[in-house]
Formats: sequence, structure tokens, C-alpha cells
Amino acid sequence: MSGNRLTSWAFADAFVAEEDAVRWARDRARESGLRSVSPGTGAALRMLAATAGAKAVAEIGTGTGVSGIHLLRGMRPDGVLTTVDPEPERQQLARQAFRIAGFAANRARIIVGRALDVLPRLADSGYDLVFCDGDRMECLDCLAESLRLLRPGGLVCFEGVFAGGRTVDSGPQPAEVLRLRELVRTVRESPDLVPTLLPVGDGLLCAVKR
Repeated sequence: MSGNRLTSWAFADAFVAEEDAVRWARDRARESGLRSVSPGTGAALRMLAATAGAKAVAEIGTGTGVSGIHLLRGMRPDGVLTTVDPEPERQQLARQAFRIAGFAANRARIIVGRALDVLPRLADSGYDLVFCDGDRMECLDCLAESLRLLRPGGLVCFEGVFAGGRTVDSGPQPAEVLRLRELVRTVRESPDLVPTLLPVGDGLLCAVKR
């Protein structure tokens, strides 16, 4: 990749300035050894939530709240984010990040548990957007659950599908990368989805449910 293209990519990723609460949550993620969404990915999620007029969003992988703040900023003022993560310690940090960002406690429903245990309990067609940033080995199952949760016209997004460039690397790859390749192919070929792959962060795979 040329230097100009790399510079342009870096400029695009930092195009929307992040607020103090996001930087606080990003610092907590770094201290915990967690990977959080890039500023560009966060800005894209915020824009997509706003475009969808999202009132109900489900998030798989709370982390320390970086992506959650971006999603909440794009959602309607009365919207509720349902966010799922197996680690309660992370969710406590996310709860604090949401509070620093000025969100009322009732704007986020925080559920401790594995995604595939929690998602089946959520309402059919009850969500405008589902954001997936969890276990890559579960991505195909999460796609199936997301499509059940989404209303027609709703959005599903998967973060990290480039896997640091390994998804398109022709060499031998671990099982989680092979699973991501299958996810990308499934989304691209589904007649029930209108897909795109955004080159922000580590790759944001998005699709609209017909």
C-alpha cells in the first residue's frame, strides 16, 4: 500500500474526534489488555445507528464501553442499548464510561453471559441494529441470531473481519480466520441481505436485512 493511501486511511480513521468518555474507556481497555474498536469504526457505528433511527440496539461484546458510547450517541434519545459480555469486571468499567458520557442508567441494559446463551432470550424482530464484536468462532451462530433479532431494514455489523490482514492472506490460517472467511462469504451471498465491507479499523462487515 502506498504512503499516500496509508496517510489517507489514518486521516479517515481519525476524522471524527472522540470525546473524553471514549478516551477514558479506551484507556481502561488498553490497561485490561483488550482490543477496542478504532475511532473510525466507532464513527461508522454512530453514523449507522443514526441512519437507522435506532431505538433498540444489541451489542455482543461490551468490552469497556468504547463501541457502546458510539452506538448510544447515534441512537435516538429514548433508545436503549442491550449489551452482552461474559466478563462482569469489564461491564462495570463500561457502566462507568456510560455514566461519564452523561447517559442515564436506563439507556443501557447490561447482561452478563455468553452471547449464544443470552441472544435466544431476546425478542424476535425487536432490534434496529445488532453489533457483533465477540468470539470469532461463534460468528456464524451470532449471524443467525442477529437476523432473528432484526426487524426488516435493520442492520447487522461485525467488527474485526480483516483479522489483521489474515482473512485475505493465502497462507495457512487458524480456525477463527477460516470462520471469518465463511462469515464474509455467507453475508455476501445471502439473498436476504444487502452487504458491504467497510475498510475502517480492522474491517467492519455490515448488511441490511431485507
